[in-house]
Amino acid sequence: MDKVFYNQGSAAKLDWDPTWFNCKEFDEDLIDSISKWQSKNDLKPDGLCGPTTYRRVFTERQSMIDNYKPGIKSRFYKEDEKTDSFIVHRGNFHPINWPDVVLWSESSGLGLDAGYTPYFEERNINMFVNHWDVCLSAESCANVLAKRGISVHFCIDNDGTIYQLIDTNHAAWHAGGRKWNHSSVGVEISNAYYPKYQDWYKNNGFGERPILEGQTCHGSKMKPFMGFYQVQIDALKALWEACHNAMDIPYKCPTDKQGNTLKKVSTSVAANRFKGFVSHYHITNRKIDCTGLDIKTLLEDVK
Repeated sequence: MDKVFYNQGSAAKLDWDPTWFNCKEFDEDLIDSISKWQSKNDLKPDGLCGPTTYRRVFTERQSMIDNYKPGIKSRFYKEDEKTDSFIVHRGNFHPINWPDVVLWSESSGLGLDAGYTPYFEERNINMFVNHWDVCLSAESCANVLAKRGISVHFCIDNDGTIYQLIDTNHAAWHAGGRKWNHSSVGVEISNAYYPKYQDWYKNNGFGERPILEGQTCHGSKMKPFMGFYQVQIDALKALWEACHNAMDIPYKCPTDKQGNTLKKVSTSVAANRFKGFVSHYHITNRKIDCTGLDIKTLLEDVK
């Protein structure tokens, strides 16, 4: 068997590269490095990264993913620019044009131990779902998720910090049902929603949140509620761009007959036939998040 050729084919199929084994090329050095790694992990040291070895090294990388963060130039940026910020999809790093991104294994990260479905094969991702967390911070949101045994891929804090809680190739339990969970990526944007919490934000140094009035959702007028900080909107747009680049999620959202962001359930989203960026209320009339988020207009800024 040509082991170099085998590893090249395996990498193309399973989406790993020689850097996973501290190598640069598909060559004899990689075969030797894989063999040594296999020996340390009680696997047959044949130098071939097949499905069993891939799953083991993938799991190891996930547990300490920040240790593998690259310092590379990205094809998504100009030649003279670098990024130190990344999101992780299927064990690989994808650049994001945002300075404050914290991965789950970092000391200040917000990781999840359960409440999601692990994937090793490539997951078919069609949608990005926006939520507001009705919590005071990303940390409190992560605690609530853990207590409820559910999950989400990202949280955006009050100061615009993006936390990635799990690899986006895993299916988070965030969208309300298996068919949406397994075909989507989700974010919880920190926002306690009720205006009675406005003083908490001011007293804790975040400043006054905008109050949204006259909003409608599912045909009903809503009482005034708190909106997002501009820094959270900017972080969200950067996250949309990174997920579009990493997972090929189309820059589309559900719209009404006038071409504006739809303010009710979308038939195609509810049937899991839509590809693009949506809010949770587009999936079910039992949800109202994120009313007031004009996805259509914001996507025009991102494109």
